[in-house]
Amino acid sequence: MATVKPFKAIRPVPGLADKIASLPYDVVNTEEARNLAKDNPYSFLHVDRAEIDLAPSINPYDEIVYEKARENFDRMLKKGLFIKDNEENYYIYREIMNGRSQVGLVATVSIDEYLEGIIKKHELTLPEKEQDRINHMDYCDAHTSPVFLTYKANQELKKLLNSWMKSKNPIYDFALEDEIRHTVWIIDDKTLIDKITSVFKEIDYLYIADGHHRAAASVKVGLKRREQNPDYKGDEEFNYFLAVLVPHDEVFIMPYNRVVKDLNGYSESEFIEKIKEKFEVEKCSEGQPFNPSKKHTFGMYLSGNWYKLTAKEGIFNPSDPIESLDVSILQKNLLDPILGINDPRTDKRIDFVGGIRGLEELERRVKEDMKVAFSMHPTTVEDLIAVADAGMIMPPKSTWFEPKLRSGLFIHELS
Repeated sequence: MATVKPFKAIRPVPGLADKIASLPYDVVNTEEARNLAKDNPYSFLHVDRAEIDLAPSINPYDEIVYEKARENFDRMLKKGLFIKDNEENYYIYREIMNGRSQVGLVATVSIDEYLEGIIKKHELTLPEKEQDRINHMDYCDAHTSPVFLTYKANQELKKLLNSWMKSKNPIYDFALEDEIRHTVWIIDDKTLIDKITSVFKEIDYLYIADGHHRAAASVKVGLKRREQNPDYKGDEEFNYFLAVLVPHDEVFIMPYNRVVKDLNGYSESEFIEKIKEKFEVEKCSEGQPFNPSKKHTFGMYLSGNWYKLTAKEGIFNPSDPIESLDVSILQKNLLDPILGINDPRTDKRIDFVGGIRGLEELERRVKEDMKVAFSMHPTTVEDLIAVADAGMIMPPKSTWFEPKLRSGLFIHELS
């Protein structure tokens, strides 16, 4: 049984949503955030990546960064850039990218259900990154970015949300430079709110798609607030965290491709011969990139040539939800044993490229600072759910979700 709860959102005033909305803090580095926000004083990156308003030498985990985030947030509130709804509402957040629609319910979800496993995860988190968001939430006294959750599609919910979208005017409707359209409706009808809450109680599990560090940090902040308030009743806002819930059949996952700096001492011919032990290797026509269209096939770009790699039978267990992932097959049969990438989380010889950047980015990286690139078939949302249901952890960098949920459109106060 999944618990969702409406909340009183802090959200942009009409007319500024497109200027405030920003990419999530964790998909841009400091320099990219600085460039994106330099001519836009309204950008929410001034809150989510506040180091951009400090000296370039600043450590992004320094306490002064969190103080600056709070200062910038307070300044934006005082300037009247945001409003706070007086009643607890749900919100609908629809994104359209390349004609494909993703409709999410914006709500808060229970930290207890995260702890109990009703909200399931599939990734490990890094303590340093968790602590960063803990500090950010504590200083801002708010969840400033939503966690992206999914659930097994429910037709009744689809009908309820679609009916509301057709009958009501949106509060925001804008497209940004990437041509993704963002449209938001407010659900302020008590009867519909109660109905949505009731339908979610019939859904067994929620799954974290993206935002594992935000979720883990939100839970730890909530537990910390409970210790500070021993007489808490359970309905306080710190017992819940901000989420956008999207049905699984509308979740779009792109590949998370790999680039590696060297061939681990092998010549190119030796390297290809080693690969042939576990993969069928086929050289592509000159100038023809290989973008895998089915599972267990991979593209490889090496010295200006593309190759198709096909995993041989018997090198993985097809019934194992982890072993059968393409990211696992590549890691266990090529990256680790041949290229010596034992831990892709920490090895500096490997980098990861989101599929949104295209195969051209892989070619560019190989020509610029890498030796070999691998294009992947995307992990499916069904793969994600199977891994989470099995209580297992996906390999790092298994999924790249598009479109990204924008930050700054919904803020959830903790107190």
